[in-house]
Formats: sequence, structure tokens, C-alpha cells
Amino acid sequence: MAIDLGTANTIVSVKGKGIIINEPSVVAVQHDRYGRDRILAVGKEAKQMIGKTPVNIQAVRPMKDGVIADFEMTERMIRYFIEKAHGRKSFLRPRIIICIPHGITQVERKAVRESALSAGAREVYLVEEPMAAAIGAGIPVSSPNGYVVVDIGGGTTEIGVTSLGGLVLKRTAENIKLDIGTAIKQTKDTTIKVKGRDSSGLLTTIELTSEGVRTALHEPLKEISLAVRQVLEEMPPDLAGDVVDNGVVLTGGGALIRGLDKYLANDIKLPVRVAEDPLLAVAYGTSKTLDEESLLRLISNE
Repeated sequence: MAIDLGTANTIVSVKGKGIIINEPSVVAVQHDRYGRDRILAVGKEAKQMIGKTPVNIQAVRPMKDGVIADFEMTERMIRYFIEKAHGRKSFLRPRIIICIPHGITQVERKAVRESALSAGAREVYLVEEPMAAAIGAGIPVSSPNGYVVVDIGGGTTEIGVTSLGGLVLKRTAENIKLDIGTAIKQTKDTTIKVKGRDSSGLLTTIELTSEGVRTALHEPLKEISLAVRQVLEEMPPDLAGDVVDNGVVLTGGGALIRGLDKYLANDIKLPVRVAEDPLLAVAYGTSKTLDEESLLRLISNE
């Protein structure tokens, strides 16, 4: 099985079945007066508890910026998804492929591996997210030609140049995504109502406009654009020629921000396109490696 262990969502694929689980990366934990705790819910059910739980129940997001922030909760979350994928057959010990951000430390890699092994995995293979995103977007990663993929996730944005099954360059930038987010000015302003507390602590409802959100997104989008340009500037000449022909591919949930492709294309002066299903590109890529052993050997960190 393959797991895209994301900051916002965890997506699980099983060989021969494709994607079978797509749930929030959230764990709800109940603490008793003796300092012990038990898992109340994981995924969708746990996310519904955020902000609505009593003091002895905590909704935890064990992943932060694409890496493990809480080892124990990540292990429990992985175990839950393994059991759910295999019909609660806890005796099964599957071989697991897990996506990781490019450039994480050896300590963080070890934490991911040990969480999966402790949760019941027989073997663990680590695949870098930009490479998985490229595969899921239909890029021929084993080709000697160079392709640029920009994967905009819930916690990080990763920019990779693929060639001959490897990642040549990468940069990371913070990303913000909102339902009415837009990178370019829209002909018609859209709105959304948001409930919460104001600066005085009182409950209130405010209305946000797409133009207001565009202004708020300006800085993080400018940072992403700058990172893409830095990658392009550092690229070897032979690969740069390929990218002029192939353009840039956007994946991840952030790729769904309205007009982001046009915004980046105007800034970097290259063609930019959004992958067919950007939100699931990494999951599709890891799922494909389940069926192609040669591809897994080519791109895994084993």
C-alpha cells in the first residue's frame, strides 16, 4: 500500500484498487485524570471535533510542514489507516510506500520509517513528494528530458526539476489556500462568510471578498514565484532548454487557486499548466509505483 502522509490530508492507495482512503490528518485523543489517553477518532470524524471538544479531549494534527511533529500520534494514525485499508485485519503486515518532502533530515526520515514499522508495516519505502507529484501528473520522470513540477501542499510548496528518475533542484516556500483564493484580479468579486471571534473575543461573522483574499495571498504567491525563478536560474543549460519546451506543471491543492497558472506564467515568462487532478497527483504517483517495481526502484530512497 502507498500513503501520502500530508499536513492536511492522508491519502491511501492499495495495489490493484487505487485510492481507497482520503481523510484529514487529524487524531482526537481523550486524556483521563491518571495521565493516560485513548484514541477517540481519526480522520474525518476527528476533524469534526476541532474547536468543539471539552478540555480532556484534544484534536491533534501530528504532521507539520509535511513532517512528523508528534511521533506517537503519527504512529497511531498510520495504524488506523492500515487497519481501515485492510478491513481491520491487524495481523496483516503490508509493504508500505510513504511520500516525504524532499530535503528532510535523516532524523525525520527515520521518524517516518519507524512510525510505519511500529504501526505494522513489513517494509517501508520512502519516495520524495515532487517526484511522486510528477509521476501523478503524467510526467515521464525516467526520461532524460527536464521537467519542472511545483507541488503546492497544505504546509509546504516544493519545486522540483526531474530528469532520469532524479530530482535536480528544489526550493520550499510557505503557502496559503482559501476557498475564494485568487492569484489574479477577477471580473466578478466573490464572497464567503467566516464565523469566529473578533479582536475583543466576541463571536461574530465577517464577509471576505476574493479581492481581499488576493491581496492577502500576494506575499506568499510572490515568494513561490521567486522560488520558481531561482530554480530556473540555477538549472543546467541542457535542462533549461527542455523546460522552455515543456513548461511548468502545478500540482497539489494550492494549484487550484484561481488564476495561479496565469500569474506564474506572466511572472516567469514560460508556459504553466495545472495537472489534470492536482489535489491527488502525489497520491496517483505513489499508487503507480505500487504497480511498477522498476519505477519504485528508480525513485525510492532505498
